[in-house]
Amino acid sequence: MQLVTLDEFIAVNQEKHAGATGELSGLLRDISLASKLVQRDLSKAGLVDTILGDTEKTNIQGEEVKKLDEFANRILIKCLQNSGDCCGIASEEEDDFVCFENRLNAKYVVLFDPLDGSSNIDVIAPVGTIFSIFRRVSALGKPCISEDFLQTGDKQIAAGYVIYGSSTMLVYTTGQGVNGFTLDPSIGEFCLSHPDIKTPQGVKSYSANQGNYNTFIDGVKKFIDFCQDSTDKRAYSLRYIGSMVADFHRNLLKGGIYLYPATTDAPKGKLRLMYECNPMAFLQEQAGGKATSGDARILDIHPVTLHQRTPVFIGSSDLVDKVLHFME
Repeated sequence: MQLVTLDEFIAVNQEKHAGATGELSGLLRDISLASKLVQRDLSKAGLVDTILGDTEKTNIQGEEVKKLDEFANRILIKCLQNSGDCCGIASEEEDDFVCFENRLNAKYVVLFDPLDGSSNIDVIAPVGTIFSIFRRVSALGKPCISEDFLQTGDKQIAAGYVIYGSSTMLVYTTGQGVNGFTLDPSIGEFCLSHPDIKTPQGVKSYSANQGNYNTFIDGVKKFIDFCQDSTDKRAYSLRYIGSMVADFHRNLLKGGIYLYPATTDAPKGKLRLMYECNPMAFLQEQAGGKATSGDARILDIHPVTLHQRTPVFIGSSDLVDKVLHFME
């Protein structure tokens, strides 16, 4: 099989789009560079005391910030600010968006979760970086504004994630299908390993924090009861890691559904619309699946705040339809 690097793939596909000027391609390269730097330090986890553990800080969501959360956040901001193609960022770890005053003519803003599943770091379980790219709506030459970031998910220009596990893989879409690239450490390049990913249907697998079962609404409980019913060997497999990137990645490739519904403790859901659900929904739809909050398509939700939360049901379209049926 011919080896195709991420840079080569981006260059070839850029040529297919009339009027492409290269800024978006540059952003994807910058994100891939940042992910290599994050992966480098993740590989040292357990060897270097300064990498593992808490910073004794909390983010705007009131969650403990891990040292690698902070490191990944700094790396992504630095790479994107240096790129010249990004006028500002919003991060799950920042209270507000950050405008790059030296990049006022850049056309894009980037939103990201620098290290999803960071509570898994200390036990060396898979974690990931999630990103979302929008074209700014404000005037070039001026500082970016909140409206640049608070756009519906269907306005995303590109989205993707990097999963750091037994190998490191970058998966992204620009609205022309989903492709995955695995990092070859011998050459330091992401190489095309999973072209044109499509999520399988008819798979009996679900991912959920079932410890919250008693706090779920009745429709979600009915769906889980259905999955656990062993009548006619119908029981579904429960697969849950506790990192959205890891659970989503498995379901994207193998089929299944990931659900993080509202609970009595979190009636508006727990996952962030802008940093987690929107980019994953874009990917999932491009791979032939579906993503919903239970009330609306994820990509149609109008955001009000940067750190807005939402319930999410995402994965193979047949399973998303099934859970919606039980919620009716």
